Amino acid sequence: MKDDLSLLKDDQNYYGKVGKKYLSNSQIGTLLTNPLAFGQERPDNPAFMGGRLFHYLLIEPDKVSTIPVVNASTRNTKAYKEFLAENNLPVALLSAEAESFKALAKRIKGNVHFFEQIYALINEYEVPYIGELEGLDWKCKVDIVGADLIYDLKTTSDLRGFKYKASRYNYDSQAYIYHTLSGGKRMRFLVIDKTTGELGQFDASDAFMEAGKDKVRRASEVYKRYFGEGSTESIQNHFLNVQL
Repeated sequence: MKDDLSLLKDDQNYYGKVGKKYLSNSQIGTLLTNPLAFGQERPDNPAFMGGRLFHYLLIEPDKVSTIPVVNASTRNTKAYKEFLAENNLPVALLSAEAESFKALAKRIKGNVHFFEQIYALINEYEVPYIGELEGLDWKCKVDIVGADLIYDLKTTSDLRGFKYKASRYNYDSQAYIYHTLSGGKRMRFLVIDKTTGELGQFDASDAFMEAGKDKVRRASEVYKRYFGEGSTESIQNHFLNVQL
């Protein structure tokens, strides 16, 4: 496990064969709501690609050039389709989309409070952690590790509603996993509204992480039942049991 930790610093290993030995927060939703889809690869899409560009612009600028961007107005244009064919790509960002993420990154860097948190000299970036939760091996990769806090960068289309939607997107289980695997560092989400450019700072409370812990417990039970070593049932036997 110790050797894996150093390997997981590389994205290809983190998302590849080495990383697949571990569970992660990205699988919580599938295990809890649609375990039939567990293990299925999710195709890349503009939302995922835009999220990566946003992170790269702020904390991994050397990777910005890895995001394919095409100068086309829509994905229905001949220019866009030719770009995909010429570069053997399933999807690319439109230039207008890339510019919008660049504007968001610039907005964050222009805020003194956010800048000082993100770029403190002591900070480390894209730090992997591994550990055992509920008797299973888990992994995570933290955007920013500071002296006392760990940070995750988020975009939203509704900053005022972020507090109420955070659990829907499993940010509570993310906070619990990151907090636990990092050795107890508190988690803070640094968020920007994609529409207004307004910034928000959201700290994970004990109650928020406790709710996340319960999700990890329930997701682990599903994994053990259908997919883990010594699993007791075939996933084909899964069904939703609801009392109306």
